[in-house]
Amino acid sequence: MELLFLCVVVFLFLLAVFDLSVGVSNDAVNFLNSAMGSKAAPFNRIIIVASIGVFLGAAMSNGMMDIARHGIFRPEHFSFYDLMCIFMAVIVTDVILLDIFNSLGMPTSTTVSMVFELLGATFVVSLIKMATDTPDLGFNDLLNTEKALSVILGIFLSVAIAFFFGTIVQFIARLVFSFNYRSHLKWKIGIFGGICATAIVYFLLIKGTKDLAFMTPELKVWINGHTMVIILCCLAGFTLLMQLLHALRVNVLKVIVMMGTFALAMAFAGNDLVNFIGVPLSGLSAFTDYAANGNGDPHTYLMGALNGPSDTSVWFLIGAGVIMVVSLATSRKARKVSQTEIGLGSQEAGDEMFGSSRIGRRFVRWAIHLVNWARNATPPSVRRWINRRFNIDETIMDQGAAFDLVRGSVNLVLAGALIALGT
Repeated sequence: MELLFLCVVVFLFLLAVFDLSVGVSNDAVNFLNSAMGSKAAPFNRIIIVASIGVFLGAAMSNGMMDIARHGIFRPEHFSFYDLMCIFMAVIVTDVILLDIFNSLGMPTSTTVSMVFELLGATFVVSLIKMATDTPDLGFNDLLNTEKALSVILGIFLSVAIAFFFGTIVQFIARLVFSFNYRSHLKWKIGIFGGICATAIVYFLLIKGTKDLAFMTPELKVWINGHTMVIILCCLAGFTLLMQLLHALRVNVLKVIVMMGTFALAMAFAGNDLVNFIGVPLSGLSAFTDYAANGNGDPHTYLMGALNGPSDTSVWFLIGAGVIMVVSLATSRKARKVSQTEIGLGSQEAGDEMFGSSRIGRRFVRWAIHLVNWARNATPPSVRRWINRRFNIDETIMDQGAAFDLVRGSVNLVLAGALIALGT
């Protein structure tokens, strides 16, 4: 019997390789689009920067693995056999679902896929258990409803937060630089670059230090006690550096976009790695515990051991990082999905792959009404000044770009900050 379940675990890891490949092919658009859409660098250079970020993020990721172990279900009420059925259903569904989306060129959320696959599989197994084995247990005993609800709310809340702050920060950035941004750089670009670079350092190095393997407790305490000093020093140092680069005629916005691409790729790998290997690793942990303590009966041995924290081997993380990097560099479906998002976010009119929906048109009408209300409430002199800053006829974009570098830099910095904070 143990040999059979060992084969199941091996099969889970084989499927995880495919899941890593199709998952990166879909989610790669999230950290490649801004650099590709703004033509911040040649494609090969963008891939190299993103690949380094993905590998480092995967190799240092471990904090999110508990979601797959006990974030959706309560393992102490499930047998080893139950959980292996759940894990197999989740990983097979995930590979098929993501590959279908990739083939259609449609971006989707790998986090939403994994969470709802776990939720659906656990729900069905719970129904079977309540009907046969354990009628005295309810859904609250089998499903970790509080944690599942918090994860689901976090997913949808992040969309609203990203939309709100993306709108506000883009509006402010456009007021500062206008569409003819090259004539409004001067001293502003140093401050803007300093803020962007400091935000990246703060969210990736300070907020993410608690899960890094090489961080000692003493170093964590020192960083927490000197966070403000570190931020101020980074802000001053990066501001001077960006201003110096601008004086040397280096396009600072392109530097920011590439930094943001690296940061977002690293944050993506740290956050989304659990979506691809969290389930197989949970299956391996379950099998290890069953083999040591299960006494040969997979239907009665309960998996309370999965309530403990995960301790993922660094070799699994490095291996996952290598597969993600290879997939990122070679996947044609990733280019197809990326073209979809870049086309949807283009500043210029063009043919769209997908038509508008009734809900989408209604949101647009609400937004237009809100803008009209704000315009009527704004003094005429202020409206004229804003109109001069938002003159799209002065837009500066590289040949073949879908949007300019100001937009690309804000997209990346805000997205990286949000993902790192959410992780």
